[in-house]
Amino acid sequence: MLESSIKEAITLWRAENGFLKSPLRAALIDMDGVLYDSMKYHTLAWQKMMSEQGVECSRDEFYLYEGMTGAATISLLMARNGRPVLSDEEVKRLYAIKTEYFRQLGKKEPMPGADRMLEVLRERGIKRVLVTGSAQSSLINALAEDYPGAFLPGMMVTALDVNNGKPHPEPYLRGLEKAGVTNARTIVIENAPLGVRAGRASGCFTVAVTTGPVPREAFVDAGANLIFPSMNEFADALPTLIDIFDE
Repeated sequence: MLESSIKEAITLWRAENGFLKSPLRAALIDMDGVLYDSMKYHTLAWQKMMSEQGVECSRDEFYLYEGMTGAATISLLMARNGRPVLSDEEVKRLYAIKTEYFRQLGKKEPMPGADRMLEVLRERGIKRVLVTGSAQSSLINALAEDYPGAFLPGMMVTALDVNNGKPHPEPYLRGLEKAGVTNARTIVIENAPLGVRAGRASGCFTVAVTTGPVPREAFVDAGANLIFPSMNEFADALPTLIDIFDE
């Protein structure tokens, strides 16, 4: 059943985009919620910082903003609450507060199954590019320790590298440039609806993994080509996905 579902999804995606059959050569991989079980700390940090500014917000709503740049998230919430537009300097100040709260709250908790996923990609010769909407140095700097050799030098796109965050396709288009591979030969691995929308807009085959509280329907609505309930289950299925891609 799983094999047929994967084959059907790849066939439909190729037909929709006019792609010919070609082997998988690159994977563009999100960080928070994919490589690290970190969103629970991000959401707490965001809620604390924004509440201190007098902005009403719930913790869970920040799962839906995952993938946006920090500046875009701040601007969105300020506008929603009828607050005046902030200067770039004030936005940077507020994001620095959120970053510090995350550093205090956050623990480096690799996502179960992410190491196996990365090892499969490495063994099969698939190029790996990190594509994250975060600029959280505490996690980005930990990648080499937690996932040694997973990402070669220069194979990362962060919030500091783009003008437009997810759901705009720019982060994943930058990832394609770094990989030097076309979207017809690339998969995106995401855990957030905005990231899925960005992946689909880039033309890549986009896999969603529901590692947080966002319901499956949200990933269906965002256009995910395949949806897995955990990173472990995706890691189990990844060899089959690669084989079908390469047929």
